[in-house]
Amino acid sequence: MITAELLRQARIENVAQSLREDIGEGDITALLISPEKRASGRVITREAATIAGREWVDEVFRQVDPSVTLAWQAADGDSVSPDQVLFTMEGPARSLLTAERSALNWLQTLSGVATACAGYSARVAHTGVRLLDTRKTLPGLRLAQKYAVTCGGCYNHRIGLWDAFLIKENHIAACGSIADAILAAHRIAPGKPVEVETENLDELDQALSAGADIIMLDEFSLEDMRTAVAMTAGRAKLEASGGINPTTLVPIAETGVDFISIGALTKDIRAVDLSMRLD
Repeated sequence: MITAELLRQARIENVAQSLREDIGEGDITALLISPEKRASGRVITREAATIAGREWVDEVFRQVDPSVTLAWQAADGDSVSPDQVLFTMEGPARSLLTAERSALNWLQTLSGVATACAGYSARVAHTGVRLLDTRKTLPGLRLAQKYAVTCGGCYNHRIGLWDAFLIKENHIAACGSIADAILAAHRIAPGKPVEVETENLDELDQALSAGADIIMLDEFSLEDMRTAVAMTAGRAKLEASGGINPTTLVPIAETGVDFISIGALTKDIRAVDLSMRLD
């Protein structure tokens, strides 16, 4: 689970790193402007989007210059239209321009994640399925992206390798069997969720018999997914994975599985087109 404190610490570190790589030894172009010059401005979106990343933007300006004031006109999770103002700003002109790129990078990237998630989520709103992210995140940005996933109406899978078991083919081979792997997981960390990846109905039956909490159906056909739902009958949660795209998403959701995991929610992201304009 991503706690508020865990997210806050990640945000501070993320933003500090982004500013180090952008500002380096100092913004020499900003030196062209008098330090007494003040300015105001606004950030707009050039396209429809779902917003995520407000607190990352706030943190950028806080670290660059705490005297800058922002007035937000959109909240995380809001749907916005082209040319809509997202926030206005006021402060030293140097500070506004120094912070601009890093602030927009965070907002456009996280809003890109939220926008993609909102699109996927809308397609399956008529079903009871939950769409999950994966560990296929941009290096260093996992918590930020997982936060953005929730802004778009989707859900987080495990955060990393430490908070839940996901027993895959190679783990099973090394342990000897699905049953042995599940037994070892329960012994090593009682209470931690245990998920097992299966590739056919026989492996599904083994996972059910061994007491898996969640069973991943890896690239099952639609027919086998429907059979799996009937076989499981609520004894475990079922997660569909593999080959998920806008074409296959709805038919898979309609089989009755509990979850669908989609790597594209975080790894195949197009940033939202934003623009900052000084008055």
